[in-house]
Amino acid sequence: MELSIIKPDDMHLHVRDGSSMQSVIAHTAAQFGRAIIMPNLSPPVTTVEAALAYRERILNALNKDVNFSPLMTLYLTDSTQVSEIKKVAVSEHVKALKLYPAGATTNSSAGVTDIEKVYGVLETMQEHQVPLLVHGEALSDENGHAVDVFDREKMFIDKTLYPLIRRFPKLKIVFEHITTQEAVQFVNAAGENVSATITPQHLMYDRNAIFKGGIRPHFYCLPILKRKKHQLALIDAATSGNKNFFLGTDSAPHSRTSKENACGCAGIYSAHAALEFYADVFEQANALDKLEGFASIFGAQFYGLEENDEYITLRKEPWHVPEVYDFGSEVVIPFHAGETMQWKVAL
Repeated sequence: MELSIIKPDDMHLHVRDGSSMQSVIAHTAAQFGRAIIMPNLSPPVTTVEAALAYRERILNALNKDVNFSPLMTLYLTDSTQVSEIKKVAVSEHVKALKLYPAGATTNSSAGVTDIEKVYGVLETMQEHQVPLLVHGEALSDENGHAVDVFDREKMFIDKTLYPLIRRFPKLKIVFEHITTQEAVQFVNAAGENVSATITPQHLMYDRNAIFKGGIRPHFYCLPILKRKKHQLALIDAATSGNKNFFLGTDSAPHSRTSKENACGCAGIYSAHAALEFYADVFEQANALDKLEGFASIFGAQFYGLEENDEYITLRKEPWHVPEVYDFGSEVVIPFHAGETMQWKVAL
């Protein structure tokens, strides 16, 4: 069995930097024509100049004959200037700004402390149709009380997103790596300016995977996996053919030592077989005919991009996922390490 689709895009990707990035970027470039690159390096990527320099480092890590285009983002901070938004608006390679609530996830300490502090920037983004990419988790409620880790996405919707779309009704928003039924409902009700990305891990597993047979750190990501009902809602959304939901892996590599320790990092590395993971989900949902839209068309449309002019073929061909991949001077444990996958990209 074979399935050929327009070459897809990964609309949410972490590749790190330096030798670590050089170890993993080829996995994405082998399957995707483009990728939206996250800016949460240390220090974060906060200017167009820094984003373009990062883009050059990514391209230099690939063979010259590889047809892959990194699409860059800026890290939104309390001190982001309106002038930087205007630079993004005319940039060919920088496409959006990323909102990390301060402290919500990896390298988010420089994130936004209060959404009202960036209203002027958001106004300019709305004017110039520069998308806002949102890590949608609230660490505290309106009274300043800590929010349960499983409820942070819902709290963010109520506390931040609903007021945001009322104040900026024409702002383009991507609700990244959604994990809940409430997030699906929000996107469905919000209108065409609001879309969402969905990861392979949130489609394939619920929160029980983290604790099966003991603590399993390689299933730990943020936002965290949720209940089965939320997983099913995400599958329904991804396979529905609704253009407001599209592929974004949130592939986030960490070394084995940083995952397997007393305070392990959040993140799942899926770039090595991302399209195969999605194909498995779509096949089980009897929706392989909807995969091309989700993976290759809807994201491009949202960002105002032409569809890729290449095609890629998936074959029903069992193969064994390696136990580790190189990651700079260390190794990274890939999603489904040591397991057999049923779909394989024909390279």
